[in-house]
Amino acid sequence: MFAVRGMAVCFSIFFILYNALSLAVCLLWRRVWLYGQQGSARHCADLLFGLRVVPFVVATAVTLVLAVPSFLLLEPRAVEEPVGVVPLVLGFCGIVLMLTGVWNAATALVRASRTVARWSREACVIGCSPTDSGKFVSVLRTPAPAPPLTAAGILKPRVWLSGAAEFVLTERELHSALRHEVVHVRRRDNLKKLLLCLVAFPGMSQLESVWREATEMAADDAAVSNASEALDLAAAVIKLSRLAPLESPAELTTALVHSPAQSVNARVERLIAWSELRQSPTKGYSLAYALCAMAVMLAAMAVSYSELLVRVHAATEWLVR
Repeated sequence: MFAVRGMAVCFSIFFILYNALSLAVCLLWRRVWLYGQQGSARHCADLLFGLRVVPFVVATAVTLVLAVPSFLLLEPRAVEEPVGVVPLVLGFCGIVLMLTGVWNAATALVRASRTVARWSREACVIGCSPTDSGKFVSVLRTPAPAPPLTAAGILKPRVWLSGAAEFVLTERELHSALRHEVVHVRRRDNLKKLLLCLVAFPGMSQLESVWREATEMAADDAAVSNASEALDLAAAVIKLSRLAPLESPAELTTALVHSPAQSVNARVERLIAWSELRQSPTKGYSLAYALCAMAVMLAAMAVSYSELLVRVHAATEWLVR
């Protein structure tokens, strides 16, 4: 009974926090998006992704760091306290929510693996594209029905190029397009998509769609360093958007052209109007600020951790009753 009561309480807290924070994100993400648009596309994409995963991260952290220790340390094991209907129902909902996210992520991963395996049957390596970290990403040509140009894979990402795309693109356009896909690999955008499958929540589809568009624009900005390269990438986007897709891209892939026509037009317009201002770092945004804030939060929690455990246990006692 002690274990059942503990699981019911902990998953209830996770469910309540996750849903409350997710609803807050649904209401506030547009304002955050408008604020993020004042900076670079990379900043905007990172901000939207961070906002999207905040409910899951906070709910999991509070459950593991506060709820579980407070129950194990302060809840008497000898007392046969009955478990109410409310914590049982909420705990069951929390378990279902967690299992649903795991199922979504596993399903997306299996589908992507099958798609890549099908592309690999007659594929051949035609080159490698370097990343900023000194590593190389393999570029494979595939005659199989596939998107013109896409990056796939999480642990060992590769870039897949169709014969049609290689035929219509000039050498400079192809190099710009490959740099775009390498940026997706470097930023681990496919891994981020897998995490979004794990934290699925109703009403978040529009936020995730806006995030995907922001990642494409961030990759565009990082792939070019001058106006000439921007025009080459714009030409590549236009040419590949005119190719009839033989197969839609898998969920855990990043194709150069896969978004609606309106988004593609916006990307082309940004590339044509390329400016060095977009390449400069966003003012006021630094990883050091986040690290300092995290250090202050950890210090404050270390000082008041015992009191927090007592208060959380009191809240869980009220929930059980």
